[in-house]
Amino acid sequence: MGEKIAVFSDVHGSATGLAAVYQDAQHLGATDYWFVGDLLMPGPGVNEVWDLFCQINPSLIVRGNWDDLVINGVAGRIPPTKPSRLYFGRLAQYVASRVQPGVVEQMAKWPLQQTRQVGKYTYTVSHNLPDLAMGQDLFPTNPAQNFDRLFSGQTAATTAQVAIYAHVHHELMCYATDERLVLNPGSVGEPFNRQWDLQADTRAQYMLLEVDEQGIAGINYRHVAYDKEEDWQMACDYDLPYLELYRRQLDSGRVDTHNQELVAKVSEEHHYAQEYAAFVKEIQQSK
Repeated sequence: MGEKIAVFSDVHGSATGLAAVYQDAQHLGATDYWFVGDLLMPGPGVNEVWDLFCQINPSLIVRGNWDDLVINGVAGRIPPTKPSRLYFGRLAQYVASRVQPGVVEQMAKWPLQQTRQVGKYTYTVSHNLPDLAMGQDLFPTNPAQNFDRLFSGQTAATTAQVAIYAHVHHELMCYATDERLVLNPGSVGEPFNRQWDLQADTRAQYMLLEVDEQGIAGINYRHVAYDKEEDWQMACDYDLPYLELYRRQLDSGRVDTHNQELVAKVSEEHHYAQEYAAFVKEIQQSK
């Protein structure tokens, strides 16, 4: 008997998007769930996302770069050396103000890489590279040689037939130079494409992987519609920092994380540097 594995990643605080993905996967008969990193921020969902994540109960979890930002940010360990760093820190301050006890500590225990045998294939799973959750080495248009690096790290990964990664917010099926299979489920909360016609589709993305005794029986890249205004209402109700940037994201699908000039302007208007500095000082004084 085969399995249907719902592979999802890059939720980025969209409780409504994650709920839609879970409902769709249940409807299609998913028997297991794998999470490939980046659960919270910059969207407003914190406990709402976490509670649903626990209900989904993925059997495989890896840590992403935004998970690291949450972990370091709630501890005041993100120096605001440039506008984007302040953006990360102030959003993490927001998470710290809302998150249930023990959640961040659980996230800190998530590994960067896991391998899993399902049927006749071994899968290696990492948010980005097996030893580095950030960077653009695996952007979809990069050379095949870059994707060879996914089959490194843990011993089982070197002989795996399939690699799954996330991070770049693009659905993907390609091959390493030796023709081993590379898959990416896209993004639940922030689908991305530089082509505006494709970017206009901002439905929540995930991948339903159907596995049988012969290998992979089907790969279904799902786009699931959901009401983004529910996330917007949550953002307003909880006074999400950088609210105007989140509205721009909901409207266009574009993110302004590294738009240093715009982020600096918004930060100055709302005095986020002072707020984050006070947050860090309070943490340091409590030690």
